[in-house]
Amino acid sequence: MTKYLLAALAGALSLACMGTPGIARDTGPVTNLPLPRFVSMKASEGNARRGPSLTHRIDWVFKQRDMPLQITAEHGHWRRVEDREGQGGWVHYSLLSGVRTVIVEKDMLSLHMRPDVETPVTAALEAGVIARLGKCDLEWCQLKSGGYRGWAPKSRLWGVKPDEVRD
Repeated sequence: MTKYLLAALAGALSLACMGTPGIARDTGPVTNLPLPRFVSMKASEGNARRGPSLTHRIDWVFKQRDMPLQITAEHGHWRRVEDREGQGGWVHYSLLSGVRTVIVEKDMLSLHMRPDVETPVTAALEAGVIARLGKCDLEWCQLKSGGYRGWAPKSRLWGVKPDEVRD
């Protein structure tokens, strides 16, 4: 009898938490994709609004194509995004791309031939450079930028989660 009572209580608790504003969601209610997640700017310019509609005031304008952004919320065709400095707002989904990019956070970041500091350096990237994100293991990510390709430590990049692995 107690097994059934515990199961009923667990079910009631999970139903009650689904509508509770204080409970964090792991997926977006519109796309069912993970939240937060990284995307990039598809357009060369995009308005970030105070709320998820054209009637809301523009708070910020993103002016860099391929800039990595983090989606933190979804509402209809709108996504709440933040840049690496925490600036942002609600952006129409048509301005965003699933193509992954990162921003180099360490000046003169060395790109190595393989994910190992002992391998030859193929290029050095300045801080603020936007690079296309390729494969990632737990410590390194493969990048492409300006015709150069190589591996860099994940800890020197913004736009990829510390525990993210990409094939």
